[in-house]
Amino acid sequence: MGRDRPTDGPPHDDHHGHDHRPAADADARYLRGALALILAFMAVEVVVGVLSSSLALVSDAGHMLTDALALVLALVAMHFAAKPAAGRLTFGWKRLEIFSAQANGIALLALVAVFVYSAVHRLIHPPAVAGLPVLITALVGIVVNIGATTLLARADRTSLNVQGAFAHVLSDLYAFVATAGAGLILLVTGFNRADPIAALVVAALMARAGLRLVRDSGRVFLEAAPLGMDPDEIGAALASRPAVAEVHDLHVWEVTSGLPALSAHVLVAPGGDCHGVQRDLRRLLADRWRVDHVTLQVDHVGDHDAGDDHPDHDRPDPDHPDPDHPDHPDHRNGAGPDGAGPTHCADPHGPVHRPL
Repeated sequence: MGRDRPTDGPPHDDHHGHDHRPAADADARYLRGALALILAFMAVEVVVGVLSSSLALVSDAGHMLTDALALVLALVAMHFAAKPAAGRLTFGWKRLEIFSAQANGIALLALVAVFVYSAVHRLIHPPAVAGLPVLITALVGIVVNIGATTLLARADRTSLNVQGAFAHVLSDLYAFVATAGAGLILLVTGFNRADPIAALVVAALMARAGLRLVRDSGRVFLEAAPLGMDPDEIGAALASRPAVAEVHDLHVWEVTSGLPALSAHVLVAPGGDCHGVQRDLRRLLADRWRVDHVTLQVDHVGDHDAGDDHPDHDRPDPDHPDPDHPDHPDHRNGAGPDGAGPTHCADPHGPVHRPL
């Protein structure tokens, strides 16, 4: 790190506040209870839907199947996420829930395509649909989904899987309300197109949930900054702290849902306390953005051992120094080639943040 940094105290490049518990801390009993309710009613729904020729019931059974898969994947992800990190899996299996969430979202969108095609076909050529079985089954489905939603609401929905499953079950509850309305219309008026219209409502709810899951899981895979965390705002806040001269190589991402991480290279003004600055920045990140998984490299401005990074043949000729070379004295003293300010790294990633 640096030649003039203190030799005692905590290291400059360490981790603090590691909490490697599974990102999904939801009680598995609630998930299993909701899963049992969904699977049992899904089987009833398929049978009644086929016997009554109701596409709305069959399509909603497909939606409930994705709910069940989401719960199963959440349970599997929770099981593996509890395993400690080891070997090449330095974060353990925590990102497994993101894989399952994205697979679940893609499956939802595939089902949407199937149901929309079938619904449009039935709007053009509506078959005869028995209204009473549809109405009764939908009313029972409302009760079942209220029970499943209540169970999932008691769980800790920090997991993207669990939150996705909760959203699915909740949208299924709304879909049953639409299906019950279709059954009532069928029973009272005999308007057969009410059934495919209700199926389209179900498909719209599924599409919304699927797109959200694909979007949220994709954000984690791309290691984008978590929602509610603006890297520019964070960089400016860090650079504004006492004794901080510059912040660069700032990266903010999520290991898995509910586990944000941050790393940065911080330059401290000459005479500043590197350890004190590091403690101050960690406290700021934990209090303001709830980020505990932090890695900060902290150096004094101009504190750079060129011999480690640049071989002898790359060093500037002392008689004819290259002003653009990173080992030029101006660079090592903390000034860029244009005199704009410190540029400790030859190729910093992303914006460089300095005090205003």
